[in-house]
Amino acid sequence: MLSADFLHLEKDVEMVNTYADIFHLDIMDGTFVPNISYGFPVVEAIARKAVKPLDVHLMIVHPEKYVERFAKAGASYISFHYEAAGESSAAILEQIQSLGVKAGIVINPDCPVEKIFPLLPKVDFVLIMSVFAGFGGQKFIPESVDRVRAVKAELVRIGRPEVPIEIDGGIGPGNAAQVIAAGATMLVAGSSVFKAEDPVKAIAAMRG
Repeated sequence: MLSADFLHLEKDVEMVNTYADIFHLDIMDGTFVPNISYGFPVVEAIARKAVKPLDVHLMIVHPEKYVERFAKAGASYISFHYEAAGESSAAILEQIQSLGVKAGIVINPDCPVEKIFPLLPKVDFVLIMSVFAGFGGQKFIPESVDRVRAVKAELVRIGRPEVPIEIDGGIGPGNAAQVIAAGATMLVAGSSVFKAEDPVKAIAAMRG
């Protein structure tokens, strides 16, 4: 939703309700990432009109301070960065799950995927960044395909092949099939949908 038209947000919310599967909400604090996005008022406004689930991606320091409030705001999924939480990651996953929300761990392109392998028995989903967190409209990093494949292989090895793998950054009709073949099951598309001449057609192309 970072790429949506914020002067006509209700229109874009209705488009997602009708044609997509989930609302992906990037929460940026200007500290963990060098950008600021939006906070609780916008999330709560979207939640009032949303029919599809809210997927809140926390690009912030100290995510544990805010997960309860995002859960109350209507989040069905909450993910946070391993780089921001480190050794506290397992406890934060449990905190999110205790609120009745699905908990995910996120890693940036420069973080080895093996870092999160010890957390895979605990997660409800994994989010692989295929650009660096902080700004929309970046170009897809091709090595991300191998990172998805590696996480999928580890999930299979530990007997959890059903855990969704989300991928975010530079995703569009041109690479959707490639990342799905590698094991991604949740595709986050911002600019490639909202900046497309026909957003509905762009979503349909990725489904195809």
